[in-house]
Amino acid sequence: MLMQRRDAVFLFLLTFTCFPTTLGSGATLPQDEIDALKQIGQTLGKDDWNFSADPCSKERSWLDPSSTIKEYENNVTCNCTYQDNTVCHVVSILLKGQDLQGVLPPELANLRYLQEIDLARNYLSGPIPMEWGSMQLVTMDLEANEFSGESSVLLQGIEKLVNIKRIVISSNGFSGQLPTKLANLTSLKDFRINDNNFTGRIPDFIKNWIKLETLQIQGTGLQGPIPPEISSLETLKGLRITDINGTASPFPDLSNMKKLNKLILRNCNLNGSIPPYIWAMENLKIFNAQMRIAHLCIAHPDRPRDGTHVCIRETGVLSKLYINCGGEKENAPVNGTNRSATFTEDQEPGGASKYVQSRERWAFSSTGNFLDDSQDHDNYIGQNISRLTMPDSQLYTKARLSPLSLTYYGLCLLNGNYTVKLHFAEIMFTDDRTYKSIGKRIFDIYIQGELVRKDFNIKAEAGGTHKAIVRKFTANVTTHTLEIRFYWAGKGTQTLPNKGIYGPLISAISVESDFTPPGGNKISAGAMIGIVASVFCVIFSIIGILWWKGCHRKKRSMYEDLKRLDLQTGSFTLRQLKAATNNFDTANKIGEGGFGPVYKGLLYDGTIIAVKQLSSKSKQGNREFVNEIGMISALQHPNLVKLYGCCIEGNQLLLVYEYMENNSLARALFGLEEEQLKLDWPTRHHICVGIARGLAYLHEESRLKIVHRDIKATNVLLDKDLNPKISDFGMAKLDEEENSHISTRIAGTIGYMAPEYALRGYLTDKADVYSFGIVALEIVSGKSNTSYKPKSEGIYLLDWAYVLQERGNLIELVDPKLGSEFNKEEAIGMITTALLCTNTSSTLRPTMSAVVGMLEGRTDIQNHISEPNLSSDDLDIKDNKSHHQQIHSQEQNLSQSQSISIDRPQTVSSASASDLYPIIMDSDYWNNRE
Repeated sequence: MLMQRRDAVFLFLLTFTCFPTTLGSGATLPQDEIDALKQIGQTLGKDDWNFSADPCSKERSWLDPSSTIKEYENNVTCNCTYQDNTVCHVVSILLKGQDLQGVLPPELANLRYLQEIDLARNYLSGPIPMEWGSMQLVTMDLEANEFSGESSVLLQGIEKLVNIKRIVISSNGFSGQLPTKLANLTSLKDFRINDNNFTGRIPDFIKNWIKLETLQIQGTGLQGPIPPEISSLETLKGLRITDINGTASPFPDLSNMKKLNKLILRNCNLNGSIPPYIWAMENLKIFNAQMRIAHLCIAHPDRPRDGTHVCIRETGVLSKLYINCGGEKENAPVNGTNRSATFTEDQEPGGASKYVQSRERWAFSSTGNFLDDSQDHDNYIGQNISRLTMPDSQLYTKARLSPLSLTYYGLCLLNGNYTVKLHFAEIMFTDDRTYKSIGKRIFDIYIQGELVRKDFNIKAEAGGTHKAIVRKFTANVTTHTLEIRFYWAGKGTQTLPNKGIYGPLISAISVESDFTPPGGNKISAGAMIGIVASVFCVIFSIIGILWWKGCHRKKRSMYEDLKRLDLQTGSFTLRQLKAATNNFDTANKIGEGGFGPVYKGLLYDGTIIAVKQLSSKSKQGNREFVNEIGMISALQHPNLVKLYGCCIEGNQLLLVYEYMENNSLARALFGLEEEQLKLDWPTRHHICVGIARGLAYLHEESRLKIVHRDIKATNVLLDKDLNPKISDFGMAKLDEEENSHISTRIAGTIGYMAPEYALRGYLTDKADVYSFGIVALEIVSGKSNTSYKPKSEGIYLLDWAYVLQERGNLIELVDPKLGSEFNKEEAIGMITTALLCTNTSSTLRPTMSAVVGMLEGRTDIQNHISEPNLSSDDLDIKDNKSHHQQIHSQEQNLSQSQSISIDRPQTVSSASASDLYPIIMDSDYWNNRE
């Protein structure tokens, strides 16, 4: 677009400067136009115009096409072909980037043949003169000036410009509603009003602009929805609309815009899904859209995923972090203290989609390209343009810059509370009365996935440019990873002081723990020797006592373990349970779990029970058996299976549960055909909400905060009324916040385990959230996440959901058995909630209480979609394809429903969630994902 614009200007100048002038043919400029130019020059302070030379003579003060500065132009162009090449007329005035002050000259209307005015990047103010309405203007560019006030007054002068084709008034202070008389400008081809303070809705009269090729409404203050009349603009090539408030609306109908090559619809309060025709647009080169429900959200392949970064034990426990963003290694005072610290260097150039990890155990990722960048290459490090006099100026000389999203990660931090100080200084704008001072940088700040500052403006916060400002926040680190994200939502200027320097900017980051780290108080070498000697003496004494007491003998029995538990259940005798199950008759066998068989039984009082028997060959063993009794005896919730009691006699270990008439959710959904239940949509939605409530109780409401670790369809049972109840707590683990959540003993089921847990052993309640997301997808689709097609054509449900999401057709995931008998809004909401739950970053997954709110419609899903998860973070599917297939091959050797419990050390891997759930399709699929 930029090259096309510059080529057009060049041809425009070439056309008119090639005509004869007074110097070559005797053609003259009328005196009234010379007088008008003198008055215009006086009004604008244009002192360098040389009136001793003919304005049409190409004298340098009138025509300077040699300038290499793209933001600067100084040209007055004439057409000297009138009256047989004897008369000239001014047809173009380009005075761009000259810091001209004052108001717009009404005398421009005296240049009757003037077609183009470009006064962009100056310091002009006031209204557009009414006299301009009589002109034959074709192009008017007033971008980046100081125009402010009610648009109905300021824009009156252009309402009668019926021949005008291009209007650019971006980066000013126009307010109020767009004048309705603009509807008469039916010749418009280019209309740009970005970065203003308009009010009201986007007008539907844009439908009159049927010749329009470019429409930009970014950060204007206008409200939505996008009017459906926009579908009339069939000649559009570039459409950008961002940050409009108002009621939610569907994706606009753009199907007739066959020439569209650039489409940006961000923060437009759109719901539903992206229509399939978007992906079929042959000319579309740039597409960026954010939806309230179905949205593009693919994590960067290399970003740390909540503890998946390997921390070597000897050096992997940090409690503070200092980064000089974009700059060199510097020693500087810590803000607000008398201490100094070494801020590590951060001079990696960055890139459109780049992840960089420092040896100092921090990393950053940068995503996005600068739109309409006038530079030869994107610059991701900002350089100060003026002399700095502030204290600690070495931290503010340079800064890291990003066109869309910039995220810093603190790796291997000790878990606990931290104080985060973000150092800012606006070093790219000026504070003088020039166009370089008009720039506004506005972005959002997220810490640990939570929005902490919206519409942050460095210049406004600091009270000017080149002034340091430090903003302090608190953060809780639970998975050894701190995430600080800066996100540009489309607001502020984009072309000041030149193009390609908008977006988030950060000068330095300091992070310090609010707790005393282990080993913080050093002791002398002599004291250390004494302590070590004392410790050895104590150890040898304890060993001797233990040997004397016989503690090296057989460990205490399970019965003794159970006696120590404060069980809130009853007890059964083996005789009672034998009678209830007819001596464990195989006819009463209703299932096989990780412990062993499960039998249906009938007590003397008529109560139907389920008896879980621990097999002597059980791979899970006594530890899980005792764990399940201890856990579930303390839990009471309608969506948790009820434990009646247990039986321990000799080698017999049995648990007695309430009986679930409809067996497991897995069998109901994708068991044998004769075992499956006909679950209508309300029932499926009810089941999904029930599971979510049960998990919310485990994580947040019960006396014991518990992570189940093995949520899957086979561990969800259905009673006679199809109420879901979570079962099988043998692998459950107390969620103790003070612990590190690092486990070398991985327990769970292939296809349901969260990536940070499966790959690194990092366990939080967000592992259950991930598993729930998989189960929710299974409920909607009626398909198992781990099912395979013949000939090893594996299609994993999670990956298929992402494919459909990218195609804008999530509704295709719904079980065909439902036909059209389902609530589409609830289905899309459930799928989107499931995809939020399966985010590869656990900090971005919602809590289960939030999930309940989303499923019940009490919580807007948009509030839990972290923009930080937008489409700018592109997953390199191609690079991961071979790894997908390797995992796929390995998993074929395992049972699809096999639970695993593995003791192993942590290993190094960069695998993502999609590595755990491979999808094998043809080459077209991979090409489309790139």
